[in-house]
Amino acid sequence: MSEHKKELILEGLDCANCAAKIEAKVNEIDEVKLASVNFVTKKLSLELEENSETNRVIEQIREIIRRLEPDVKVIQDHDHSRGNHGHDHGHDGDGHDHGHDDEGHDHDHNGGRKELIQLIVGGAIFGVAVAFQFSLAIEFTLFFLSYLIVGGEVLLRAAKNILRGQVFDENFLMSVATIGAFAIQEFPEGVAVMLFYQLGEYVQGIAVNRSRKSITELMDIRPDYANLKVGNDSRRVSPEEVNVGDLILVKPGEKVPLDGSVVEGRSLVDTSALTGESVPREVEAGSEVLSGFINKNGVLTVEVKKTFGESTVTKILDLVQNASSRKAPTENFITKFARYYTPVVVLIAVALAVVPPVVIEGATFSEWLYRALVFLVISCPCALVISIPLGFFGGIGGASKKGVLVKGSNYLEALNNVEVVVFDKTGTLTKGVFKVTELCPQNGYAAEELLEYAAYAESYSNHPIAISIIKEFGKEINKEEIEDYNEVAGHGIKVSVKGRQVLAGNIKLMYQEKIDFVEVDAAGTIVYIAIDGTFAGSLLISDEIKEDAREAILGLKELGVRKTVMLTGDSRLIADKVSRQLGLDEYFAELLPNQKVEEIEKLDQEKSKKGKLLFVGDGINDAPVLARADVGIAMGALGSDAAIEAADVVIMTDEPSKVVSGIKIAKRTRSIVWQNIILAMVIKFIVLLLGAGGIATIWEAVFADVGVALIAVLNATRVLNVRNIK
Repeated sequence: MSEHKKELILEGLDCANCAAKIEAKVNEIDEVKLASVNFVTKKLSLELEENSETNRVIEQIREIIRRLEPDVKVIQDHDHSRGNHGHDHGHDGDGHDHGHDDEGHDHDHNGGRKELIQLIVGGAIFGVAVAFQFSLAIEFTLFFLSYLIVGGEVLLRAAKNILRGQVFDENFLMSVATIGAFAIQEFPEGVAVMLFYQLGEYVQGIAVNRSRKSITELMDIRPDYANLKVGNDSRRVSPEEVNVGDLILVKPGEKVPLDGSVVEGRSLVDTSALTGESVPREVEAGSEVLSGFINKNGVLTVEVKKTFGESTVTKILDLVQNASSRKAPTENFITKFARYYTPVVVLIAVALAVVPPVVIEGATFSEWLYRALVFLVISCPCALVISIPLGFFGGIGGASKKGVLVKGSNYLEALNNVEVVVFDKTGTLTKGVFKVTELCPQNGYAAEELLEYAAYAESYSNHPIAISIIKEFGKEINKEEIEDYNEVAGHGIKVSVKGRQVLAGNIKLMYQEKIDFVEVDAAGTIVYIAIDGTFAGSLLISDEIKEDAREAILGLKELGVRKTVMLTGDSRLIADKVSRQLGLDEYFAELLPNQKVEEIEKLDQEKSKKGKLLFVGDGINDAPVLARADVGIAMGALGSDAAIEAADVVIMTDEPSKVVSGIKIAKRTRSIVWQNIILAMVIKFIVLLLGAGGIATIWEAVFADVGVALIAVLNATRVLNVRNIK
């Protein structure tokens, strides 16, 4: 992380609304370019101005948090973030909302044992007061005692917040509503509402925490230890302690802790944590292995090539963890909406309490005050503020499980509006590997014979075309049977093989040697073979199309993409063949890298105002185009640093069909996020109207607040289930 980017951990942050307030205030600091609070991972990501004094800025941030959320601790230690991968720090939810329970884990938010005991004791006293007949004084005492046990902390926080100038929050709304109920002698309702509210918060806290954990465990690919080889022994150390060049042992069932190459051993490795691929990959001496792979059977000795901070697993985790610092437009809209919405609702509630008793004949102040209280309780925007970041973060986590790394919620949202998809050809739609794709023997020669003579003729060359012919032949070449080897520059090879004169080359060689041959017109490289002056046939060598490339194009069409385009520096003939095989709408061939950017700019004019242009490349030489597109996707980026830097979305495998998976996950995430927005808005609006009309009681109001938030959180966790997405 550069000097001007900083990450702070906000331990004890368990209120999404407070996260939004902290973010807004920190963004007001002069030296802060951008601040973003990730409610799910409890991280505050900062981008600072060049000449800023980091320590002074952090002190200002601590001051802001002390003022807004005194129970939240600011931790600078970067290594602390390890706690966010599956094991929370135990202080997690105890700070803000209730008590200081160090249990952490399963009941972080409001889930300490202390809160549960308070709810049970307060509830029992409330039950006694409701079940038996007492005099008014005893009844009031029991209800009031129960109310203080259950809701004392809410009242205390509301008072503290008012002193700090923060009036409109949940604590204030609940305090006003329940004290109001006591004021109009509705004691049971005042206590019951506070009890129901606190119970709802408790359950909601557990739900938020469970989903937080599901997301962080989903990405828990960070290795815990490495077996460092020391002489003939090995000792278990932290991956951070291992240096480049050290040897480590990876036993069956263990995670590969650092990037390196195998020096001894053979095994199958499970790469699914990084690539989303379930088929194990075979590795042996000389094979590259990456941190995050899981060793399945053999023992591997690996020479470390990168330190832990530079390893693939660290980069991936940083990418996914920091993804939510780039917020989606929907998230930003909801944050702004919540900022204006609550004060407006409070003003309406005040008007509702004061105006009707004055204007309407026979209207009592107590009745309209009650309606105003109902109105107030409903107004809290918590359901939206919690569930939306949770939805987006879950979407990013789910995509990473499929080997698709999305660098920000904004890019995840942008994938919903893709209208034009532009592919690079070599290495993206095709394998970028030459292969003999057709043998055309002539004049009585067999295909095997043609291939054998071609392989012998090319056996001294290291040109990719020659290598592909030798590979296709696949047998031992006895070089003693080769004589008089002569390479004719720009034409091909003349050689004697097993006593026969062989010519292997292009069309110019055939003309030069006056061979009567059949010219082939095909997309690819043609190698013509003549034996003893007679034409023996030709071989077509071309770049193979990837198995799932056609499926990817069809998938994009089904998802509503208007146009698919291919850009290539290759010849028009080859581009035309590939384009027709895949069913692309358009192609541009024989392009130089700067011309690719020009074509992207022209295509950019064709999309609608909301539409997005997506570019998919293999990342090595596509950086300018990746940067120019609305969303740049780098493919096959396992270990390619250039691609990871330049792209907005990184696909860890070589499969173009993963682009379709990414868009499907983005669409599913958006639909779940909008389900939550509509659900919360509709229920709140209905109950607001019923409350203003005197039909809804505070019970319905609390459901519209806490109940809806709980439903929204549980719905948001559905986004993690990406098993059925191809």
